[in-house]
Amino acid sequence: MKIAPHTRHGSPEEPLFSAEMGACDPAVLQAIIDKKSDVIEQQKKRIAVLEEYLRLARAQRFGPSSEKSALQQEMLFNDVEASQESEEEQQAHQALEELKALKDTASSKKPGRKGLSKNLPRIQVRLELSEEERQGAVDTFFTVVKEELDIQRPKAQVIEYLQEKAVFIEPANQEGEASTRRIVAAKTPLHPLNKCIASIGLLCHIIIAKYCDGLSLYGIEKMLSRYGGTITRTAMANWVIRLSSELQPLVNLAREHQLQYDYLQIDETRVQVLKEIGKSPHGDKWMWVSKGGPPNKPVVLFDYDPSRGAEVPTRLLEGFSGYLQCDGLSSYSAMCTQASITRVGCFDHARRKFNEAIKAQPKGKKVKASLADVGLSKINALYRLERNISVLPAHEKYQQRQKIAVPLLNELKLWLDNKVEETAKGGLTYKAIYYTLNQWSTLIAYCNDGRINISNAGAENTIRPFAVGRRRWLFCDTPAGANASAVHYSLIETAKANGLSPDDYYAFILPKLAYAKTVEDYEALLPWNVKDTIFKNSEKS
Repeated sequence: MKIAPHTRHGSPEEPLFSAEMGACDPAVLQAIIDKKSDVIEQQKKRIAVLEEYLRLARAQRFGPSSEKSALQQEMLFNDVEASQESEEEQQAHQALEELKALKDTASSKKPGRKGLSKNLPRIQVRLELSEEERQGAVDTFFTVVKEELDIQRPKAQVIEYLQEKAVFIEPANQEGEASTRRIVAAKTPLHPLNKCIASIGLLCHIIIAKYCDGLSLYGIEKMLSRYGGTITRTAMANWVIRLSSELQPLVNLAREHQLQYDYLQIDETRVQVLKEIGKSPHGDKWMWVSKGGPPNKPVVLFDYDPSRGAEVPTRLLEGFSGYLQCDGLSSYSAMCTQASITRVGCFDHARRKFNEAIKAQPKGKKVKASLADVGLSKINALYRLERNISVLPAHEKYQQRQKIAVPLLNELKLWLDNKVEETAKGGLTYKAIYYTLNQWSTLIAYCNDGRINISNAGAENTIRPFAVGRRRWLFCDTPAGANASAVHYSLIETAKANGLSPDDYYAFILPKLAYAKTVEDYEALLPWNVKDTIFKNSEKS
């Protein structure tokens, strides 16, 4: 029986067997094997990358959220990497160790346990001896043996305003007109929301509970009902929005102060707004935050916008020139090319990508450090320098960075250039190296000025109170509510940045807000202008 020739993929061309040959063609078989081997090798690389992402996903879900790693020692170079250090980098490491030793010596004395604040009012409870115990004593005296921090239970009350009125009788005049009565009433205090049943104290309580403590209006409604007050969350939402309109002039003036300084940090985070026209209720909208201003007048501003495009930072930073520190978002790049702005990157993002690559590594004992370990260690050396010089003035920071950080950065750049071709494309280590190289010009810009931070953590940390609140209230119903949130978060975080308690700040400015008519009146209510007065009032009380 004659066997039909076997073909590949059902094609009659290029038979593997032929009646004439009676055997396999070695060249054809070798070509098939090579091709299949290439496919298998590519699949292995793809599987390795997917397994890496799977391990990262598990670590992010079930592992600790801290970016610190067990392999994150101060100098994590294996023998091969250490031997390749240049003389310039070795000198930088030696200077770094000397600087760290000086800092450790200066801060060797650890502070003890802090007691309760001396500014808090105190109620004395006298523990007295009985007459029998005191009998025969030549003298008695009291000593403080214990302190307890006490919080009084809040309660709801109604403030009744009783207006005194005086009646005057005007006598009849000579022209024959009858006598008349004239009533003079005492002046009533102005309210920032005019006709509103909420007192200044209640408005402060609602604002602080929602935007400083992260409570939802639903939770505040239930809490007030326990205290004896019945206020719906709809009414509270209206008060919050109306009050934000009255406070908007303060935010506008704060923005002017912020843009006058030449160093600014900016970041953005997601917020869900249900009734944004033309947008899906479940789509992402954005809350932008900027931190800057003169050192003695720091300003933190929040702004809501449904877009993440370049037009948003262009609008927010109109008139600004100087250093802008941000992440790698393309919207910032497009804006910086059109204005006299020097873009500064954030080393936190580069470090985070190396840390993610380490988290995705297979578990088990390591024989030597991986590329991600080495890269992270080199970046950590830069952060060690920043911790050691954190208390120095700006000009000394600049000198230390030029002396120590620049050689470390030069060595890091050389290492990245050499290792980028050795890593598998698509892997987390490759992405970390590629991102760092791609952002290199912005990442090293912090060395040009001692005032600039190595990371954008200042802006990212100011977003945390907003993120904490977002986990509770989940979304904003309308754009008006989102804009109101931006106003209140701006004033609260700016007050905190200036060393003020948000409670004290709102309680101080709200009674005066209704009387503000001119720019000077609003300027006088900014945090740095009322700080001394608030401190003096707290000392008197």
